[in-house]
Amino acid sequence: MRAAARSVALAVLAAALGAASLPAQVPQDSVTARLQRAEEALEQLRAELGQQDQGAVRSHSRHTLELTGQVLVNAFYNSAKTNNSDVPVYADTLTPSDLPGLPTHNLGAAVRQTRLGLALSDVRAIGAIVSGTVQVDFFGGQQPSTGGRTYPLPRLRVAAARLDWAHVGLLVGQDALVIAPVNPVSFASFATPLFASSGNLWFRAPQVRLTAETSWRAHLGVQAAALAPLQPLAQGALLTQPDSAERSGRPSVEGRLYLAWGDGETASEIGVGAHLGWLATTGDTLLESHAYAADARIALGRHLAIAGEAFTGQALGALGGAVGQNLGRDHTPIRSRGGWAQLDIKPGAGWEFGGGYGMDDPNVSDLPLVGGVQSGRGRNVTIAGHLLWRPGGGLLFGVEYRRIETSYAEGTVSVNHFNGYAGLAF
Repeated sequence: MRAAARSVALAVLAAALGAASLPAQVPQDSVTARLQRAEEALEQLRAELGQQDQGAVRSHSRHTLELTGQVLVNAFYNSAKTNNSDVPVYADTLTPSDLPGLPTHNLGAAVRQTRLGLALSDVRAIGAIVSGTVQVDFFGGQQPSTGGRTYPLPRLRVAAARLDWAHVGLLVGQDALVIAPVNPVSFASFATPLFASSGNLWFRAPQVRLTAETSWRAHLGVQAAALAPLQPLAQGALLTQPDSAERSGRPSVEGRLYLAWGDGETASEIGVGAHLGWLATTGDTLLESHAYAADARIALGRHLAIAGEAFTGQALGALGGAVGQNLGRDHTPIRSRGGWAQLDIKPGAGWEFGGGYGMDDPNVSDLPLVGGVQSGRGRNVTIAGHLLWRPGGGLLFGVEYRRIETSYAEGTVSVNHFNGYAGLAF
């Protein structure tokens, strides 16, 4: 709107100066024609201003509300059975429910990684810059129907309010965890981060988070958060019941210390973090869920970035650790360690390519026993590569390849996953 207002002013000034600078011998009809053209230009600019006023989005509180999103279409092929066809995180074994005689390879397409968001800005209160974000995708599953994956359910990813002072920030709502917040580049795994269950701790949970940073050029920061108890058990279709983490009566807590420098394409950060939570069992016993992690994203100029994470801990199923498993034999917390690393290269002209490796290695002696035989998933490895092109205008096109190898008592199962995608950011 400011640009349009400046255009109006320039048009008026140009018309006035043009008329004033005409020599005396210029015919009157030429002056009239110029004034008429100036009036027509002004009228057109007024119409454009009116359209912009009508298109402006304002919240009930009269603050700026921005609509953002990413339309994303994914086509995929799996060479064997996985836990989830369009965004697999581990290779799966055949069960009696699998139809005998049919091939295990499969091909399909989905749009459920499409993402929509609302961002509130232009707010100040109690000396702070206030902002809010709500973000949804369509990765919340699907109702049993003939439409299946083509009729996905929306899922609330982020719903948070932030207050930012000069060097202190407060976040209240649902957002990413504090521990190890770095994620690899991937549009094949846009809804669930790449290397989930292969060394990438991640989740989004209701929390209260406090952040403090120095004003140094390379600024040092510390974060602390109290989060809703975390336990990866499915709930009912409508009503919910307390899980074993909630029955502990304690929130999960996390903290992180980090050093960050640069901005934009050269933004870099290294950090160390910790997670602590509790799970209730029979009687008054509480089992501990904990993790210690290190993470980094280091930009070597504008064209090369290296990112990664390493962790160790136990009962980390809710965070994607231990290949999604929490407790093993005799309700023992499953110990696990893992990590991932990715190299991302941007040669220019909107092109981007890279690859990475992730591994999650649960302690086999902690896994449950069924009939005296180890049950559950052991070591899970993912090798991935991507090629991405952003031609401009918010468009993106790319392909990704992923090989997943998952260990079971009867041996290692592997799958090759190919994913081609097209998207539009707005």
